[in-house]
Amino acid sequence: MSTQETRETRQAGDLTIAVRKDIRVPMRDGVELAIDAYHGVEDKPRPALIAMSAYGKELQALALTMPPQRRPSPMWDGCIEAGDIARVVKEDYVHVIGDMRGTGDSGGVMIGNYNFGGVSQGQDLYDLVEWVAAQPWCDGNVGMIGISYFGSMQVLAAAERPPHLKAIFVSGGHFDFYETTYHGGIMWFMPRAAREGRGGDSGIAHTNVKSRMQEVYSPEELKKLVDARLRDPDVAAWPNLLHVLKYPKNREFWFDIVMNQFDGPWYEERNPVTLARNIDIPVYLQINQGRGWTVDGHIELFEVLKGPKKLDIGPYPPMQSRPWIEEHDKMFRWYDYWLKGKDNGIMDEPDVSVYVEGSRQVIGAQQWPPKEVDYQPLYLRTRRKLAPEPELMGPEHATPDGFHQAPLTVTDKVEILSWSTEPFTEAVEMIGTGAAHLFVAIDQDDTNLIMRVWDEVPGGKRQLLTTGFLKASHRELDPRTTEGNPYHPHTRAVPVTPGKIEEYVLRLYPFAATLLPGHRLVVELMNDEPLIDDHNALLPPDAYHLPVGRPVTHQVYRDALHPSRLVLPFTKR
Repeated sequence: MSTQETRETRQAGDLTIAVRKDIRVPMRDGVELAIDAYHGVEDKPRPALIAMSAYGKELQALALTMPPQRRPSPMWDGCIEAGDIARVVKEDYVHVIGDMRGTGDSGGVMIGNYNFGGVSQGQDLYDLVEWVAAQPWCDGNVGMIGISYFGSMQVLAAAERPPHLKAIFVSGGHFDFYETTYHGGIMWFMPRAAREGRGGDSGIAHTNVKSRMQEVYSPEELKKLVDARLRDPDVAAWPNLLHVLKYPKNREFWFDIVMNQFDGPWYEERNPVTLARNIDIPVYLQINQGRGWTVDGHIELFEVLKGPKKLDIGPYPPMQSRPWIEEHDKMFRWYDYWLKGKDNGIMDEPDVSVYVEGSRQVIGAQQWPPKEVDYQPLYLRTRRKLAPEPELMGPEHATPDGFHQAPLTVTDKVEILSWSTEPFTEAVEMIGTGAAHLFVAIDQDDTNLIMRVWDEVPGGKRQLLTTGFLKASHRELDPRTTEGNPYHPHTRAVPVTPGKIEEYVLRLYPFAATLLPGHRLVVELMNDEPLIDDHNALLPPDAYHLPVGRPVTHQVYRDALHPSRLVLPFTKR
C-alpha cells in the first residue's frame, strides 16, 4: 500500500463497501495517477471495471449519495458518468475510478483535448490496466465502465491492446472528434460545458492543463491565427468566443476547439474510429436515439471493429440520468460472460439490436441497418407540403419559400420554415441515415442550415426523429457519399456567391421509427435553433449551436428545376 492510500468503508443501504482511497499508480514516465477502488468487504480478488476521465473521481462518488437525476432536473450534472458504484460492488466487481493526468489528484500535465500533443491517454490507460490487473484485489480480468467521456477513454485504452483488458462496454461515447465538436461544420457548444463547467456540468477537474495550440505556435503566429478566426462574423458576434480567443488562459481546451474549425490531422490523430482498427477484444456499443451524431459514431465504430461486437441502439430520450445507472443489466451480462466466464447466452443473440420508435419493437440482426432499406424521396412542395411526387411547376410559378433571420443579438425569435406530409393511412417504418437535398439562395456568403424531422401525432404532440446540420460554406461532398448517405470532408470553407442557387445536401443522422396511421412527418428548416423546446429540454443547457452572427435572407427553391427533397430510409416489407 502506498503512503497516500487510505482505507475506509461506505454504506449503501444494507451493502457495506470497502474503499481504497487515493491510490497512486505509476506511469512509465514516472507520473502518478490517482485512483479509488470500491469493492466488497470480503478480502478476495475480483474482476475490475475501470472508469477514467478528467471529470474528477470525487464527483463520481456522488453515485453513492445522490439519487439519479433526469433532464431537465437542475441537479442533473453531465459529468457524473462513472456508473453505479453500489451496483458494481454488489455484482462482485472492483470499481476503479480515477483521474487522468493533469486533472483531479493525478500528477502530470494534460496538453490539448484528451492529451493529444502530450503523453497519449491510451498509453496511460494501458499502464493503469496492467497495474490494476497485478493487484491482489484483482483476479487479472479487467474491463471498463462509464459513458460519454468515460466511453471514449475505453476505446483509446482498447486500441493500445493492454493484455489484461478482456472486454469493454461503451455507452454514449464520442468517436469522430471533429463531428463531436462541429456538426456539419457548425460549432456545437456542448464541449464548452464539458471543458469549462458551464450550463449544469461541473466540467473537467483542471489542475495542470495546457492549450496545444499555444504549445505548437509562437505568440506571434498564434495572434495571426486568432485574428483570422475572429474575422468569422459568427465567432466575433458571440461574447464567450471573443473572450476565449482574447483570453485563453483557463479555457485551454475550448480555445483549441474554437481555433480548429476544419477536419484534418488535428482531429484525425485522436479519432477513436481510426484507432479502433487495432481493437480485437470484445466490444459492446450502446447508444440511445435523439443525439444523432453519437448514434452515427457508434455505428461507424461498430463497422470497423474486428473482434466480437454488439451494437445496441435504444429508445428516446437521448440523455441518461446522472449519476448514470442505466444499461447496467446489459453491461453485467456482457462482463459476466467475458470476465467471469458465465455462459449466459449473450453471444447467441443478434449482434445488432435496434429499438424502433412508434412501434416500440426491438429488431435484431447481424448488421446495420437491421433491415433492407429502399431510399425514397419526399419532395418539398408548394403550400408547405411534403409529398412523394415532385413539383411540376417551374420556378416562375412555384415561387420559393423564404425566411429572413436577424441575428440573435437583436431578436429572440428563430424563424422556422416547415413542410409536412398528409396523415399516413398505414404504418410506415424507416431505419437508417437520410439526406436532405435543398436548393437555396442566400444574400450572404455563408449561413447555417439546420433541419429537424418530427413525428407529429394527431393533436400536435410530436417527437424528434432525426436532425441534420450543414454550414453552407462546407457544402462540398466527400467521395464516400451514396444515395441517402452523404458525407462532407469539412477540410475547407468555400464561400457562397450571394444570390446564387446552390444545392446543399444535409446528412440526416441515423434513426429508427415507425410512423403510425394518422401521424404526419414534419420537417423544419432554420439557420439558428430555438434555445428551449420539447427536445432541447432533454439535453444539457449548453447543447445548442453557434448562431449566425449577421442577418441572412434564405430562399428555398422547390420546383421542377430545383427538386428540394428528403431521401429517407424506408424499410422493405
